[in-house]
Amino acid sequence: MSKVFHKDSVLEDPLPYSSALELLMGLADFERSKHSPGHSSFHLERINLLMRHLDEVHHRIPTIHIAGTKGKGSTCAMVTSILSEHGKKVGFFSSPHLHSAVERIRIGSEPISQEDFAGLVREIWPIVEDVSLRGGYGGVTTFEAMTCMGFRHFYNVNADFQVIEVGMGGRLDATNIVSPKITAITSISLDHVGTLGDTIGKIAVEKAGIIKRGIPVVLAPQPAEAREVIYRIANNLESPVIDVEENYSWKDLKSGRQDTVVSSQEFVLASPQGEYNLKVPLAGDYQLENAATAIAVAEALSAMDDDFTFNTNIVGTGLGKVQWKARMEVLGDKNDTSLRIVVDGAHNPYSLERMLRSLGSEFHYDRVVVIFGGLSGHNIYEMVGSFNQMKEDLAGIIVAPSRHPKSASGNELAKMVLDHKFNLIGVSQNVSSALREAKRLVGPNDIILGTGSLSVAAEIREDILGIAPEIYSNFDAVKTVN
Repeated sequence: MSKVFHKDSVLEDPLPYSSALELLMGLADFERSKHSPGHSSFHLERINLLMRHLDEVHHRIPTIHIAGTKGKGSTCAMVTSILSEHGKKVGFFSSPHLHSAVERIRIGSEPISQEDFAGLVREIWPIVEDVSLRGGYGGVTTFEAMTCMGFRHFYNVNADFQVIEVGMGGRLDATNIVSPKITAITSISLDHVGTLGDTIGKIAVEKAGIIKRGIPVVLAPQPAEAREVIYRIANNLESPVIDVEENYSWKDLKSGRQDTVVSSQEFVLASPQGEYNLKVPLAGDYQLENAATAIAVAEALSAMDDDFTFNTNIVGTGLGKVQWKARMEVLGDKNDTSLRIVVDGAHNPYSLERMLRSLGSEFHYDRVVVIFGGLSGHNIYEMVGSFNQMKEDLAGIIVAPSRHPKSASGNELAKMVLDHKFNLIGVSQNVSSALREAKRLVGPNDIILGTGSLSVAAEIREDILGIAPEIYSNFDAVKTVN
């Protein structure tokens, strides 16, 4: 359901947060709608028009723009943390959110307040209505409105830098109107194939769409097909490539598998500027790749920006403070301190396979009970097949639809599990009931793994940590649970 606009709407002052969310979620929301447009329907004209009404403030703050299939959010969080530790005020725009929409707009690791979020909605809403009604490009989307809010907030607080995570793809993503100081592309794999293309090469073209003429691009390790495409596009634009795989190396110093709920990694990283002894409070070997990419971004930024001097002595402190939840995150249970629950928002086969490999190498366990739920638009069937690599340790799978409107049904998920000949423990009505069932089944040296989508991971976190969720219904109404 899309928002019906009325000329010259009058909004409350101050605007309540719940009302602000109702307005935003009433726009076309392709993250949550089951009916997304084809790729040809995406364009940048509408977001450019919106920002012209906002004095194009997105051009006034030095920007780091990061795309990729896997690791772009973690890399953005790491860059933000490193720059913040250098004393810089850093705006960080990311998507989607875990528990609350305010998480998308941060200064450092701190989300914007509900009051400031609502204030931004009130500020931009007349512009949203005007562009939707009279702009000639159709109705503004939820993501476009939030992107404008992020840019406006970072300008309002006089941020030194803004770290902008691409929402989907890159070339036609609403964030791709920035004039970046530097861009970065993290690991590319097959995802959103219905929108971005069904080959690594096609997806790489979309991701490489963020590269700007003459602007350096940091390139994380890539499949050969993606690497070739990105180099070709960068060369055509005369944009220097800072190749992480060629210029950086890292060695994991972990002593072995972990039995505790504390999860972090120590490693040595060699870069063109020297050697670092580092610790990152995130599990998964791929996070070392993301850390190398983030440090490459910071080093490159220092070389081109007189206002930022990279201090090799404090980079480790910045990296050690990074916060990025639901990425191979280990949660304890206050009622059972021996219980280990791992949540990960992996939502494509490649991400899930890498996470499962890391789980097997970094944690000691007897069996794994999986809570799984996927969203339409992703390759759920192949994701389920990824559990073949841990089949001997797999106690079974509980399938559960999340609250997300795109969530596959329990019956759909169950059929995929049975088709792959895995042990189907049960079909739960929701994630919370699946978690209760999993807790009943696990032994003292087992692990519960919640994965398949960020929404599944979020709902497990809410249950375990007592976090009140924001419940969105029918796309044009919202209820905030406090």
